Amino acid sequence: MFVAKFFAKVMIKKGFSRLGVGLLYLISLLPYPILFFIADILFVLIYYVIGYRRKVVQQNLANAFPEKSLSERQAIEKKYFRFLADLILETIKLYSISPEETIKRVDFRDHLLQDNEAFKQGKSIIAAVGHYGNWESGCLRMGLVKERKCIIAYKPLSNNIFDKFFFDLRSRFGTLMVPMKNTFRTVVAHRREHTLTVLAGDQTPSRDEVTYFTNFLNQPTAVFLGVEKLAKTTDSLVVFCDVRRVGRGYYTCTFVPLFDNPKETAEYEITNAHVQYLENVIREEPEYWLWSHRRWKFKPEDLN
Repeated sequence: MFVAKFFAKVMIKKGFSRLGVGLLYLISLLPYPILFFIADILFVLIYYVIGYRRKVVQQNLANAFPEKSLSERQAIEKKYFRFLADLILETIKLYSISPEETIKRVDFRDHLLQDNEAFKQGKSIIAAVGHYGNWESGCLRMGLVKERKCIIAYKPLSNNIFDKFFFDLRSRFGTLMVPMKNTFRTVVAHRREHTLTVLAGDQTPSRDEVTYFTNFLNQPTAVFLGVEKLAKTTDSLVVFCDVRRVGRGYYTCTFVPLFDNPKETAEYEITNAHVQYLENVIREEPEYWLWSHRRWKFKPEDLN
């Protein structure tokens, strides 16, 4: 979603929406070595020349890691922007990447699920995913899982041209893309089809959608309760989709079971669990999370 918004904003400002979509498609046809060469140039532009959201990143890192020195946070910042440049080009590549290349570059690991009794019973799955690593690659890879219908919730873009481009990108392997406002109805309608539903667990709710704050990266954080509500309504297996970068353009995608019987959990237990899992992942290698996102727009006291 970040890459979609990044290009949509740039192209809308320049008035080149249709031309921009065509350009993105042509870029997607380039081989990976050339894409990463472009990414190296893009890193210099967004980090040194434009200074894209550097203050946002610096503030987010300072709030999340007060125990780290300034030099440590600066090192994370620079690594993040190097990865961000790669992420942008890798995501564009997804528009024309083949199924075979996708399977090669995203090592899909479901061994933890295969030994799970709830999975063996055919329960549907609600998967929480973070904006970590190349989550777009992981979601595209899920469309190649033929055993289950894959549903992914997304926020539509305001620009119709770019919204269609990225809708087509994400759904090209058969994934059912559903606007967030329609997710609950769609998942309930397909609950008997052993579906795999993926929701971003670190999206920022709008002010009027906030009902719960949890502690995330050292600060009170407003979170959506969609994963928890859907899991309890459909009695689905709750997992975390753990996407890790193992090389430039290469990832692993591991499904980690969190709850087999969501209806037996306490209120907010599921939400706190998947948020905490994501935080643990981020703390291991922080440079792969989306630090340029304005995640903490308001605090609990702002809503009183």
